[in-house]
Amino acid sequence: MVKGLANPVVLHCLMVLFVAGIGFMVAIWIMRALRQSIAEEADLESAAPGLQNLPFHVYNTVIQQLKQQKHELQVKNLAEQRRARTTENFSQTVLSNLSSGVLVFGANGLVRQANPAAKMILGFSSPSGMSAGDIFRSAVCSSDMASGAGESVRLSEEVELVLRGGSKCRHVEAEYTTPAGSGARLAVTISPVLSVDGSLLGVACLITDRSEFEKIEHQEQLQREISAEMALELRTSLATITGYAQQLARSHDAKVASQMAADIATEAARLDRHIGGFLTAKGSAAGTQN
Repeated sequence: MVKGLANPVVLHCLMVLFVAGIGFMVAIWIMRALRQSIAEEADLESAAPGLQNLPFHVYNTVIQQLKQQKHELQVKNLAEQRRARTTENFSQTVLSNLSSGVLVFGANGLVRQANPAAKMILGFSSPSGMSAGDIFRSAVCSSDMASGAGESVRLSEEVELVLRGGSKCRHVEAEYTTPAGSGARLAVTISPVLSVDGSLLGVACLITDRSEFEKIEHQEQLQREISAEMALELRTSLATITGYAQQLARSHDAKVASQMAADIATEAARLDRHIGGFLTAKGSAAGTQN
């Protein structure tokens, strides 16, 4: 046996068999480990059969949430648009029914909006796109209200001054002539139009035609003067009639009494004419104002 082990060929064969046996055992161990791993993976798949569908459910949930958010945004946008249209319609209605003119200049100095009263007062059918110089032309502000002390300042320059940001709200009066040649005295309030962040968007002019007010004031003053004259004349006539009546009461002469009665009748008739004329004129003036 010892001689056999001493033989190199036999020893080599034994070594080969030994290595082969170890390799076989390692192969068996590896196969068992692989089989166990495969079995564990199979157990996991059987224990959670819906895991492979999990990404699809997550995707579907995200899509539904996005659709819901899109719907909410659409509803919000529609509500905002309705509110904006309501506000715009309300503003248009208010501007259309104002007796005073409203003229809005943009930041570029051109008219962006004008209500019907402004068109009627200024005598332009469509002032949109016109500048302050084109509209007001040579209209000059009153010297006591102009921004330049002791200087004649044009109304268009006052608008430009506010538009350039060099002045705040301005209240001026100016003599204005329409393109048709009609004169008017205008009271104009010039105000800057600011955005939320305080930047200048343009200028708004509130225009009032004071010509009618001045006519009404003149008529009222005339009526007051006529009323004062009428009151004085009424007192004078009543005093005259009273004097004639007293003389008539003291007189015993039939001729004198007849003359006094005639004078009283004449004075009463004259007073009646004056009062009738005064009431007629007052009624005509009231009808004209209405």
